[in-house]
Amino acid sequence: MKDWFTIDKIDRDTYIISEYRHWEETHCYLLNGTEHSLIIDTGLGICNIYDEVIKLTDKPVIAVATHIHWDHIGGHRYFRDFYAHRAELYWLNGGFPLTIETIRDMVTDRCDLPENYDVDTYEFFQGTPARVLEDEEKIDIGGRIIQVMHTPGHSPGHMCFWEAESGYLFTGDLVYKDTLFAYYPSTDPKAYLLSLEKISNLPVQRVFPAHHSLDMQPEILFRMRDAFRKLQAEGKLCHGSGTFDYGDWAVWL
Repeated sequence: MKDWFTIDKIDRDTYIISEYRHWEETHCYLLNGTEHSLIIDTGLGICNIYDEVIKLTDKPVIAVATHIHWDHIGGHRYFRDFYAHRAELYWLNGGFPLTIETIRDMVTDRCDLPENYDVDTYEFFQGTPARVLEDEEKIDIGGRIIQVMHTPGHSPGHMCFWEAESGYLFTGDLVYKDTLFAYYPSTDPKAYLLSLEKISNLPVQRVFPAHHSLDMQPEILFRMRDAFRKLQAEGKLCHGSGTFDYGDWAVWL
């Protein structure tokens, strides 16, 4: 299990915990406050992310996921308290639309698995959140206020997390450099545009995605919004339209 996670420091109280040995290159973010720590996404769950988190904080840790997909909630089982958006509670209670066999195939796809790891033991996390989140709620971890931004499109209960004081925006799967997925039946391309409109109005200083390149500037929010606006104007913002490539990112509708 050694070397599964890579740790990067954003500032004195904020860390990135990444899983580069899987093709999705998932990033989780640990925000330390004076009373609690908040971990945004917990990765695939192949290795125990809690072992890394406790090296970086001595505060009680709350887990929250940008959305209830396996690569974002895999480590939730290691945290006593977790929060989730109301729109995806059914996915935490047996309602996820993919079989465990399909999920296990995706977990092992293009993945440098740890030696002796048995994928047949992999389970899709299920549970009851300590707190059900709604749009614009605030999570106070002591000296840091994190605002919930309900940003559906990639999934019904997708959330971005906004820290106004620092200008940090944690975008989950709504914004990252690579192909955005908006073709699943559970995605909503038109809602995706509305979510991009919403976050592009924020005075963002730094963008932190859930996957791939960490070299993200706030200007990408406007480029994505404008591209989605154009697709809508052309009648292409719908499932089945295809894949549209914009250089450093693309969208699959």
